[in-house]
Amino acid sequence: MAEPPPWLPPLREVINRHGLRPRKSLGQNFLLDPRLLDRIARAAGDLGRVSVIEVGAGPGGLTRALLARGARRVVAVERDERCVAALGELAAAFPGRLEVVAGDALAIDVHELAPPPRKIVANLPYNVATPLLIGWLDHIEAVVSLTLMFQREVAQRLTATPGGKDYGRLAVLAQWRCRVERLFDIPPRAFTPPPKVTSTLVRLTPRPEPLAPAEPEALAAVLKAAFGQRRKMLRGSLRALGVDPQALCAAAGIAPTARAETIPVEGFCALARAWRAMAKKPVASPGGAG
Repeated sequence: MAEPPPWLPPLREVINRHGLRPRKSLGQNFLLDPRLLDRIARAAGDLGRVSVIEVGAGPGGLTRALLARGARRVVAVERDERCVAALGELAAAFPGRLEVVAGDALAIDVHELAPPPRKIVANLPYNVATPLLIGWLDHIEAVVSLTLMFQREVAQRLTATPGGKDYGRLAVLAQWRCRVERLFDIPPRAFTPPPKVTSTLVRLTPRPEPLAPAEPEALAAVLKAAFGQRRKMLRGSLRALGVDPQALCAAAGIAPTARAETIPVEGFCALARAWRAMAKKPVASPGGAG
């Protein structure tokens, strides 16, 4: 295990000195176990030649592990001003290698924070994890990889395959652009305070090219219609797209009696291409994923 410099005070001492009682409103659950933190940093791969962006750095436990693993430069994004002060002390201990950015990651283009090549590594607050990921997927070509901790249920949705109850828009959007791997689980007792759910570390590695050709806005619109009424056959759910669903499915080579949860990523891309060709009005971005 990579060891942090011996002059750094223990994390619990930092937490007590700065009054860093975790706030539920910010989705804070601090991970303090150095072995687990090092395991997360190690899962992100070689950090010596990349800029590492950490979102939701908290008191700096994972930040320490990333630096100890030889990260060339870490940019830590944190919205809690109490944690920003603690991270500032850590930055002083690693001159030139750690930059602390105070702000809400949902309102920041993280890709502008550091030059490429970039890796994003984070123990994401559960309450903003999915919106953050959706935003990063829109610009996935800007990063080498994302190593992220999610609630286990979200990790299951990300890695789900057609035919299961967890398969949905999030799985299609992520797997269309990335190779998605579930790495390992972390139990609630490892956190302070313990959450009510198990966490899972996931690594997303961008594909050189999307799994199949499709315009992002068209694919998002098709997914919204198909999974918005996932119990219906496509001949019913795709009516929301404003075209004849039977003709749309025929053009994409997909049975109109199929349901969304059985269609692979490539099938949704075929539907998106066919709809784009048939639609007469501009595509409005529907946002979100589920």
